[in-house]
Amino acid sequence: MNIIISNTAGIPIYEQIKEQIKAAIFNGELSEGDLLPSIRQLAKDLKISVITTMRAYTDLEHEGFVVNMQGKGCFVLPQNTNLLREQKLRVVEAGLLSAINAAKLAKLSEAELVDMLKLLLEEDNYE
Repeated sequence: MNIIISNTAGIPIYEQIKEQIKAAIFNGELSEGDLLPSIRQLAKDLKISVITTMRAYTDLEHEGFVVNMQGKGCFVLPQNTNLLREQKLRVVEAGLLSAINAAKLAKLSEAELVDMLKLLLEEDNYE
């Protein structure tokens, strides 16, 4: 797992860490039972405060993605398939909203937008 921090993103560092770990869980890079880097090690690797890393891990634990076992480390929990589906639906909705806004700027009609989506789905062999 490779976490990349941007100081110019306008997003708090702990939030960047949290979202990248969640993305790794969603895309299967991290699986149930995988051990995350220790809070101190991740802070050292990213050259950030231990408090920042701890905030990200604490948030992930509160959201049900990981469990922190005192003295053993932080482990990825089994994921609720309904929760995973909802997360993925939010990503799809955000992408579609972005496409709708771009279509409005390009003055595409609804029919043209739907046709474009259908064409892209066919090209991708979407099933």
